[in-house]
Amino acid sequence: MPEQSINSVRLHYDLHGRGDALLLIMGLGASSAAWDPKLVETLAQDFLVITYDNRGTGRSDKPHEPYTLEMFASDAAGLLDHLKIEKTHVFGVSMGGMIAQEFALNHAARVHTLTLGCTTFGGKHAVPAPAASLAILTAPRDGISPAEVIRRGWPLSYSRAYLESHRVELEATIPRLLEHPTPPFAFKRHFEATLKLHTYSRLKEIRVPTLVVAGTDDVLIPARNSELIAAQIPGAQLLVIPGVGHNFFTAGQEPFLRALIPFLKTHGLGGSASAKP
Repeated sequence: MPEQSINSVRLHYDLHGRGDALLLIMGLGASSAAWDPKLVETLAQDFLVITYDNRGTGRSDKPHEPYTLEMFASDAAGLLDHLKIEKTHVFGVSMGGMIAQEFALNHAARVHTLTLGCTTFGGKHAVPAPAASLAILTAPRDGISPAEVIRRGWPLSYSRAYLESHRVELEATIPRLLEHPTPPFAFKRHFEATLKLHTYSRLKEIRVPTLVVAGTDDVLIPARNSELIAAQIPGAQLLVIPGVGHNFFTAGQEPFLRALIPFLKTHGLGGSASAKP
């Protein structure tokens, strides 16, 4: 069980495959168990994929104290230090995309390419989540089972059509997600950290090859935010996948990988697995 103390917090991580390093950063209140194993397996055929549990989630420590996106980004940098990886591809989704922005801005020398999925830059220029979606996201968790909390969130992550056709597969993911559940206080700390995001005016400072991805049917972080992000980052590429929601990297995995893998290979690091667990 690979673990390392980073910034006085014990972080759990896993390494998959070999090749150029690719750091995956998961989103709000979710551990690395939320990554679709098929996605990780496919990427591990060509890259050294690094997944880890952000503080507050999974098998990492869960200090009951304020969290910041800069803190999460510093954790990621510390993990790379431990693994002796100087530079990496970075892919973050949702809150993980917010962390990835701060990582690219505050640890620019560590980033070779940046992929931002279903995310926002916060502040007055961002397109906010619909009120109905926020109500679901922030609804009290007392009195309902952790499994029901997961089911309640599905409409925020997937389109109605996907839910209707993939219900069995989604139900099968619940035991994996609940093996190391995120406590309510840690989810709240994560959510509070996202409210302080303000990167719009700084995005032009990002100078690495960037791919921005969203689904057209995202009801949590509207796809318009990805369009605005891509317009702010010099040379950024934009991919909007039709008919899928927030969790495009599962529901729209095939078209996403058709864009991501060539993007990463085009901007290869030319390295191989050299991380030290």
